[in-house]
Amino acid sequence: MATNEMIARLEGRASKAEEMIAVLDKQIRELKSASAPQSSSGDANTANEIKRLKEENERLRAEVAVWKTRLIEAECRNGVKQYAVPDGEVKRVESRGAVEEKSNVSETPAKVVNSITPADKKEKPIKNKEKEKKQVDKPAKPSEEPPVDISRLDLRIGRIVSASKHPDADSLYVEEVDIGEEKCRTVVSGLVKFVPLEEMQDRMVMLLCNLKPAKMRGVLSQAMVMCASTPEKVEILTPPAGSAPGDRVVCEEFPGEPDKELNPKKKVFEQVASDLKTDDNLRASYKGKALVVPDKGNVTAKTLANVQIK
Repeated sequence: MATNEMIARLEGRASKAEEMIAVLDKQIRELKSASAPQSSSGDANTANEIKRLKEENERLRAEVAVWKTRLIEAECRNGVKQYAVPDGEVKRVESRGAVEEKSNVSETPAKVVNSITPADKKEKPIKNKEKEKKQVDKPAKPSEEPPVDISRLDLRIGRIVSASKHPDADSLYVEEVDIGEEKCRTVVSGLVKFVPLEEMQDRMVMLLCNLKPAKMRGVLSQAMVMCASTPEKVEILTPPAGSAPGDRVVCEEFPGEPDKELNPKKKVFEQVASDLKTDDNLRASYKGKALVVPDKGNVTAKTLANVQIK
């Protein structure tokens, strides 16, 4: 962007060129006046001098036009608005650093008047304006994180399509589970000691689906089968009749949308898990409130009441 010093330098050059034109004009007038009484043949030297001065005059006029144009463009880039005087033939207006020109140029460049208002002086550079606009358009980040409760968990109904023992771990099953997505998810579960393999096949389960995927003995697990659990016994929770893969499981007293993926560093699941239990009626619950598939019923355990859900 042009500085005030550059503009002053350009103005000085244009002014000096105009002064030289004025001097040359005066010299031409004097020579014409001196040669008027002479014969029609004229004095060759005087004619040549007049010709030379005219050529010099034209060259200087062209130079003035160039420097004025550069001056105007520099001022426009620096935020100085341009207005044509009534006898001017060139109109220049500021347009975000660009110069729009309408011209019917004669030999003499149009006079241009600079107009800088107090508002123009205070006007910030265009780049800063664009930066401010981006800052305004950019949505503000939420000042507070949603409360840590069961609504942050993505609990869904799924159907185990197939299950087999993990090739490198005797205590783990590897299941392919349909949860209503385009592809089945692979899930690794430590249920070998508690649930026979034949009972894992083609059964409906409740899964936690927004844990960060993690490898278990080399196999990437993309969800977790939820169970009622004690040190001696583990039961896979049973969805209500009529449930379908992909159905959401909610606690109606704690509304909200689940996180896309739980951040392990914030330990959201660990904080919620302490209040996930079965109640006296074998219903899965959070802080004593039942977990349900809307319009279909409760998620339940087979025999384990008042135990932790993991």
